[in-house]
Amino acid sequence: MMLLLLCICFSCLPFYSSATRNDRPIIGVLAQEVRSPKPNQNSYIAASYVKFLESAGARVVPVMINQTVEEYKTLFNSINGILYPGGAASLTTSGYARAAKIFYDLAIEANDRGDFFPVWGTCLGFEQLTVLTCGENLLVRTNTSGVALHLDYTNETSNSKLFKDFPAQLMKDLAVEPLTENSHKWSLSMQTYNTNEELHDFYKVLSTNTDGKIEFVSTFEAYQYPFYGTQWHPEKNAFEWMKPYIPHTPSAIKVTFYMADFFVNEAKKNSHRFDSEEDEKRVLIYNHNPVCTGGKGSFEQIYYF
Repeated sequence: MMLLLLCICFSCLPFYSSATRNDRPIIGVLAQEVRSPKPNQNSYIAASYVKFLESAGARVVPVMINQTVEEYKTLFNSINGILYPGGAASLTTSGYARAAKIFYDLAIEANDRGDFFPVWGTCLGFEQLTVLTCGENLLVRTNTSGVALHLDYTNETSNSKLFKDFPAQLMKDLAVEPLTENSHKWSLSMQTYNTNEELHDFYKVLSTNTDGKIEFVSTFEAYQYPFYGTQWHPEKNAFEWMKPYIPHTPSAIKVTFYMADFFVNEAKKNSHRFDSEEDEKRVLIYNHNPVCTGGKGSFEQIYYF
């Protein structure tokens, strides 16, 4: 009888076998316009985002701006997730914003029909997700450009998809140590979140922060979709060294890799693939060489397109 009960219990648990898991995930990283275009340098991706995903076992495809809708649809059906990186592009009129909306809409449609497709937004990407979800820019100015902060957890944190498998000690460290690097001037205030139906119903707030005057959302995940966002930069702790306020402690480095590991494992649940190995090889980031910035700007290395 006990054996029978155990069998019944195990049969009720969610099962995700290696047969259905995609151990060769390819994730798109969205490019954005450069401020001063040069020949063959019209858009860019910071190399730290590529390293972030590669560190957890994914390959990367740059998602170029100003492509046709059909080209984006073809790429969407070939990759296993997409990351909207930080930066300084317009959230409404840029090529970054246009591509982000196309992939956001495709991801909504895909997930609604049972085709699991994860989306991640970091800093500008986080802000872009808020605009895409509510249809307007409701961000407010905050004094958060160049500071490391701890996370103030909400009641939703412990049962979140994003944080549930983090080590207990690392969660404690995140709550008391300044392990999250912030480089943003605009934020989603908690006041706006609480009074906007679209945002409140779509996203579960996992952490907040404050600049001393305004409490803002720093981490969220969607209730019904595998969409995740951090107003802070998990990739910088391990891969960027330009700014003195970027944390590089052992706990800070673990934050980088646990965040990357989570999202890459989400991408492994998607089974999209390219039509051929040749098509796949042609678009991988390996076809491009990162450029050393020589200590200028915010990034150690940049991919230009």
